[in-house]
Amino acid sequence: MFSKVSGPVRLADQVAAVLADEIESGRLAVGDKLPTEVELVKQLGVSRTVVREAVSRLRNAGLVEPRQGRGVFVLPRRTRPLDLEAEAADTKAKVLQIVEVRRPIEGEAAYLAATRATPDDLARMRRALDAIDAAVAVGGDGVDEDLAFHQSIAESTGNAVMVSTVRYLGEVLRGGIRVTRANEARREDFIEAVRQEHHAIFAAVEARDAEAARAAARLHLKHAALRLQDADDMFWSDSPDLDVDLDTAP
Repeated sequence: MFSKVSGPVRLADQVAAVLADEIESGRLAVGDKLPTEVELVKQLGVSRTVVREAVSRLRNAGLVEPRQGRGVFVLPRRTRPLDLEAEAADTKAKVLQIVEVRRPIEGEAAYLAATRATPDDLARMRRALDAIDAAVAVGGDGVDEDLAFHQSIAESTGNAVMVSTVRYLGEVLRGGIRVTRANEARREDFIEAVRQEHHAIFAAVEARDAEAARAAARLHLKHAALRLQDADDMFWSDSPDLDVDLDTAP
């Protein structure tokens, strides 16, 4: 059914794109069950880890729903909730606009999480932070782990609309986050600053200090914008290869 995937683009991105195309085209209809993990591994020629990451992205995008003991099923097509036509002329402007959008939303998510997070929520946030550190330690870009951390904060709000909004934005704006983290990876002080900012958000949420959590989240994104503005021309001349796309989601 599927052709094997390969190439320089992350395999999980490619697999997610292949499956999303099957769904968008109608070849996989609403209510259809995706091939099993074993079948996808065999057909696509990738590992189970890659398949799981790809399916997770489809779930986050609202395209599929895992059902315990039954498999993963295609959900009804949803109307895109936002118009994200990219009017900015260059990558730098696009990515800075992404940071502006994230700042108020994620600041409020952190505020609510500080007032509502359960012990299980806090444990999930801690695991997400550890995963970022682990990814960076082995040379990874930490994009998926970064998204998971911010998603764990949204989930801790108990607000289904907030969860869906942050999940949607995370998938649509994945390219922008990748550029942001690629810039931060250029310098050890940037890497450490980002780590400290993430931990400051978590510490405020854990301490139930809602105002501090909101301020920490907003400051993190303010500093992300400043770090991007500090990037030299060579970084930005290469950045289109980092796949910034505001118009499509997996």
